[in-house]
Amino acid sequence: MLLTQPAEGTPDVVETFEALRTASAALAAGRGPVAVDTERASGYRYSQRAYLVQIRREGSGTFLVDPVALDDRIDPLIKALDGTEWVLHAASQDLPCLDELGLKPAKLFDTELAGRLAGFERVALGTLVELMLGYRLEKGHGAADWSRRPLPQDWLDYAALDVELLIPLRDALEEELATQGKLEWALEEFEALRTAPPAPPRAEPWRRTSGIHRVRSPRGLAAVRALWEARDTLARQRDIAPGRVLPDASIVQAATTAPTSEEALLQLPVFKGRAQRRIADVWLRALRTAAGLPKSELPDPSPPHDGPPPPNRWGDRDPAAAARLSAVRAELVKIAEANRLPVENLLQPDLVRRTCWRPPAELSVERVAEALRGGGAREWQVTLTAEALSSALNGAKP
Repeated sequence: MLLTQPAEGTPDVVETFEALRTASAALAAGRGPVAVDTERASGYRYSQRAYLVQIRREGSGTFLVDPVALDDRIDPLIKALDGTEWVLHAASQDLPCLDELGLKPAKLFDTELAGRLAGFERVALGTLVELMLGYRLEKGHGAADWSRRPLPQDWLDYAALDVELLIPLRDALEEELATQGKLEWALEEFEALRTAPPAPPRAEPWRRTSGIHRVRSPRGLAAVRALWEARDTLARQRDIAPGRVLPDASIVQAATTAPTSEEALLQLPVFKGRAQRRIADVWLRALRTAAGLPKSELPDPSPPHDGPPPPNRWGDRDPAAAARLSAVRAELVKIAEANRLPVENLLQPDLVRRTCWRPPAELSVERVAEALRGGGAREWQVTLTAEALSSALNGAKP
C-alpha cells in the first residue's frame, strides 16, 4: 500500500512558543519510544543544522518543529523528551544536529543499523518499511533545500511520513533480531552510537577536494589549499554549501593551469560566469599567495598518516602484514556469512587494518581480544572474532 500522507493528516508546523509548549506537553503525556527525524540543507547551506525536526509518539501524534522560527530555543521540547528512547533511521546523520539543539537521547534504536545486523541487503527506510510492514512511502524530497520558507505542503507530507511508521518498524526489527539471537548485539551497537564522541576535525580537510589526485606538485597542492580555504571562508560567511561557491573541479583546474592574471583566470570555464567574475580577485589573490610561498611552506605531496598505508601498498612495504590482512579478511568473511552480517559491521575495516599492520606482540586470543577492545570493538564483536583472528594472525605466511 502506498502512503502519500500520514494517517492522521500532516500537522501544522510548530513555529511559535505557544505551539511548542502545547506540542511538548502532548509528547510528555505520550507513551513508549519517540520517533525522531530531521531535515537539513546540506547541498545548499554551509551549516549542518536542522531546519525541521519531526517527532512522533504513541498517544501524542506527529509534530513538525521549526527550530529556525523558534531561534533554537526549544527547552520545553528538551524537557518533554528527557529520559525517553528515541527511534531514528541512520542515527549518525541526525544526532549531531539534534545535539546542537540540546536534544540528546537517553536510549537509542537505529532502524537502519538494526536492518544491517538482521542481514538485510537493502536498508533504506522505504525498503525496510515495505519489507517489514507492507507499506510504500512517498519519497523524493530528502535532498531538497529545507532552509526554504515557507516549506511546500508536499515536503511537509514527506517529512511527516518519515516518522509515521518508525515505531512499528522498530518493533518489527526488534522481534527479528531477537529471533536471530542478535538483539543484544544490536543494543551494544546502539549504545556505542549514542555515546560516541564527536569526530575530531580533520587536520587538512582541503586534501579531500575531489580530483586532487590530478595535482602532483607541491606548488599545485598549495594552490588547492589556498583556493579551498578562500572558498571555505566565503561559504561560511554566506552560509552557502562550498560546492555552490566554487566547484571542486574548478579548484583543481585553476591549481593545475596556474593562471597569473585575472584575464587568464576568467578564461577557465566556471570562472567565466557572472558570479565568479565579481569575486575573481578572491581567487586570484589565493593563487598568488600560493605561488609566492617558500618551499619550506609548501604542503607535502605524501603527508604522514596516523594509521597504516593503503592496503594495495602493503605487499611491497611489509609482505608479512599483507599476508596477515589477507588471512584475517578471509576469516572475517566466513564469520560474517555464517551470521548473516555485513563484514564491515562485524569489525570496522580500519580496526582490522590497524590490527594486521601492527598486531599485538603476543598473538594469543586474550591479547588479540584486548587489542580489539582497545580499538573500539564491542563485546559481541570480540566474542565472535578474537579466536579466529588469533589463529589467522599466527598462521599467516608472506
